[in-house]
Amino acid sequence: MMGVKQAIKKLDAFPRAEEHLLQKTRSGAIVSIIGMLIMATLFLHELRYYLSTYTVHQMSVDLKRGETLPIHINMTFPSLPCDVLSVDAIDMSGKHEVDLDTNIWKLRLSRDGHIIGTEYLSDLVEKEHSDKHDDDKDHHEDPNLKSHLQTFDQESESMVKKVKHAMANGEGCRVYGVLDVQRVAGNFHISVHGLNIFVAQMIFEGANHVNVSHVIHDLSFGPKYPGIQNPLDGTVRILQQTGGTFKYYIKIVPTEYRYIWKEVLPTNQFSVTEYFSPVKEFDRTWPAVYFLYDLSPITVTIKEERRSFLHFVTRLSAVLGGTFALTGMLDRWMYRLLEAVMKSKTRSVFS
Repeated sequence: MMGVKQAIKKLDAFPRAEEHLLQKTRSGAIVSIIGMLIMATLFLHELRYYLSTYTVHQMSVDLKRGETLPIHINMTFPSLPCDVLSVDAIDMSGKHEVDLDTNIWKLRLSRDGHIIGTEYLSDLVEKEHSDKHDDDKDHHEDPNLKSHLQTFDQESESMVKKVKHAMANGEGCRVYGVLDVQRVAGNFHISVHGLNIFVAQMIFEGANHVNVSHVIHDLSFGPKYPGIQNPLDGTVRILQQTGGTFKYYIKIVPTEYRYIWKEVLPTNQFSVTEYFSPVKEFDRTWPAVYFLYDLSPITVTIKEERRSFLHFVTRLSAVLGGTFALTGMLDRWMYRLLEAVMKSKTRSVFS
């Protein structure tokens, strides 16, 4: 019977410490305070880590059909007045996106960038624009070949004077709003193509004087989600000497962001390649800023997930237990060090 009791005692994982190790010391109090501060800090860190979310990315074939693609635009043209700027959208079949809801505003800007007027665009039809539109070679051909077909009436003359006065005052234009286009490949561009050809020639005296310098404040294809980076936001392209056409080739990736506690957010992310074509001496095309987009057949699903409670308990136990063990070792080392110092002082006194 005694043998069994002795065997059970040997299994005790919490043996009683010797009497001299149970003494409360000042060094032990300091180590205890430091240990509690460390454990409290690590506990808060682990709690914040547990409550935070992380994302998991999944890919699948895009099965969406019959939906529209929202294009959010916010751009500034510091060298062109609003009267000469037009917005045009066209899909891969050549059809103009004029039958969809459009919400585009143009803000007149002073030389200092202050707003001095607004204009709302009800649709995207370019004035006197042919249905047979070519993206690279638009209807602004050599005005000398067509000028005899145009009539320079009083309205056109007034337009020329108004625009020249605005350009002399350094007016710019900010274009912002949302285009809802069909969910197929296409392009939209901002240019002076909406002007009468003869009027455009009278204003600029040639395509090389059309300065399409621009700042892209925001360009996106849907609502933003946590962590998204739109590569064109903050883009600044200022032309000093030569004019030309900017083309941004955009690859759109359909994306779904799945929150833990909210509804699924359908949106899009994209990559972009930029190309600039300077105006040549006998070039028939007029400068513009094109955004040519295509959609990826793959959709990306980003899911928010949270770590399990058992995972949190496991990490917390390891952190707190490790800190307690480390402070205990530190306390023993400090006690032995102080004890050795005191013994050496005692010996030196008696010697």
